Amino acid sequence: MVSAELQSRQKAAVAAGVATRAIYAARAQNAELWDVDGKRYIDFAAGIAVNNTGHRHSKIMEAVRQQADHFTHTCFHVVPYEGYVRLAERLNAIAPTGTENRTMFATTGAEAVENAVKIARAYTGRSGIVAFSGAFHGRTMLGMALTGKVNPYKKNFGPFPSEIFHAPFPNTFLGISVEAAIAGLEGLFASDVDPARIAAFIVEPVQGEGGFNIAPPEFLWRLREIADRHGILLIADEIQAGMARTGKMYGFEHSGVHADLVTMAKGLAGGFPLSAVTGRMEVMNAAHPGGLGGTYAGNPIAIAAANAVLDVIEEEGLCERAVRLGERITARLSAIANRQGMERIGDVRGLGAMVAFELVTDRQTKDASPELTARIVAEAEKRGLILLSCGTRANVIRLLPPLTIEENILAEALDMLEASIEAAFSAIEV
Repeated sequence: MVSAELQSRQKAAVAAGVATRAIYAARAQNAELWDVDGKRYIDFAAGIAVNNTGHRHSKIMEAVRQQADHFTHTCFHVVPYEGYVRLAERLNAIAPTGTENRTMFATTGAEAVENAVKIARAYTGRSGIVAFSGAFHGRTMLGMALTGKVNPYKKNFGPFPSEIFHAPFPNTFLGISVEAAIAGLEGLFASDVDPARIAAFIVEPVQGEGGFNIAPPEFLWRLREIADRHGILLIADEIQAGMARTGKMYGFEHSGVHADLVTMAKGLAGGFPLSAVTGRMEVMNAAHPGGLGGTYAGNPIAIAAANAVLDVIEEEGLCERAVRLGERITARLSAIANRQGMERIGDVRGLGAMVAFELVTDRQTKDASPELTARIVAEAEKRGLILLSCGTRANVIRLLPPLTIEENILAEALDMLEASIEAAFSAIEV
């Protein structure tokens, strides 16, 4: 098998810290992927919420081809181009800040986060940043410092940058209420750091790596109120939840809370590396000329892809489709969880097509079952369905199908998922 040979070559050539599966891609189209051995998979990972518009969407591929025929790189700082300006205009018009915006582009989600922190510090003249338990904000040193999950992201890599603080994130399933989370934040201000030193809160509307925990609207409103009271900025990390994934363009829109800065990446450019920070004009303009950017920041190919992604989201009604997909997936999972013998499915939750289920040893103790989680992922892979796990306890399976998935492919995938859950439960019980 070609994949076995590639595994051997990878082991001899690639750093061990770069974890992968043994699925080596040969080609992909929309929600389907074929490996080098010819096996077909349905992709419920979507490159970790990157391919919201599916693999190789025809409109995005055509935009990329047209751009490649003109030029592939100039560095925007040296020779700028219209596509960058047009995409900035479009994001400025839709970002959930409630005011006039400005935008900058980078390459990765971690870069967007780092730049948002730089901008917040430049605007406020403060250095402290508050993130939340279970958060994920990237693998750079600052990104890891902000991340609220140790293994595998922070383990062995410290020390991390200073002036980073963590407060509790609400978790309905585990009994962490909005009141408890806010009390934790106020406790942080009472015991660890003066709020007058905090430049920004950074928060995901739906935590990604943390387990698809949804920020209750009340929590975001309380954060906004506390931020306003103390002159703190609110950064919405929309890197995984953005670009129509939750049923709205941005996850923050479900709460109606306005952010000061918004970070984007993943689904923004349909498989091409691009990230963005969009925010209030006066905040974004606080950084001095030359203080933001990078050699590949806002690459022309990725910019062209992103402009096409925004067209596809609008023309194909992907926000509305995300709602329908989420309803269908959640209904199927809930029906499975309600069956006798499926009590180890402790929770089913989601926002739009950002859906997850949490595995436990029993619903009373809610103790995590990472072994069952791993077995379901493995059973699904055997059947041709790509799944991802997440959660600080490694016991959550997240479902991220392309928003463009065909109805018959979705039905097939849900049958595969149910069969994988049944097989894993049976194996655990033996």
